[in-house]
Amino acid sequence: MSDTLLQKVAAGETAAVAACVDAYGGLVWSLARRFLDHPSEAEDAVQEVFIEIWKNAARFDPTVASETTFVAMIARRRLIDRRRRDARRPVNESTPVDELSIPSPDTLDEIDIRDEAAHAASALGRLKPDQRRVLKLAVCQGWPHQLIADRLGMPLGTVKTHVRRGLIKLREELQADHHKPQLNESGKEAV
Repeated sequence: MSDTLLQKVAAGETAAVAACVDAYGGLVWSLARRFLDHPSEAEDAVQEVFIEIWKNAARFDPTVASETTFVAMIARRRLIDRRRRDARRPVNESTPVDELSIPSPDTLDEIDIRDEAAHAASALGRLKPDQRRVLKLAVCQGWPHQLIADRLGMPLGTVKTHVRRGLIKLREELQADHHKPQLNESGKEAV
């Protein structure tokens, strides 16, 4: 079995570092733009995330999660940390409010990532309502379990159960979607 990209990064292969940025740059950028207010903050955060990925690449285990999941979880944690850190700082009044420049999705990688996101959103929609609500707050919003429990009026154990069972069901749904044949417009299997 050949090494994964992250295993090559962990082994110190220089080409793998560039390949990692190429493969996951769009994903990390889109997460950074979702979590942070300004493109300049997002650019800094993307660099921080990739440094964290390189530091933790040796911890990647392909039997536990996919590379995309591993990268997204590291990015999510770093971005939540950054958002919390920034929330403690006073707001700079001179920062322009309308500073919004979003890159256009012109690469195939970005299109693939958007397709994967659409599959994930579809799978999320098939979860039970409580699981879906709790997962959105925990994963997408970065809320700690205790805050979710307090805000939704649920016992902490129930929140944790919804997160765990929801993630398991989501993984099953995504794996099932991945193995389904792709159909073209006429309903026949695409080649």
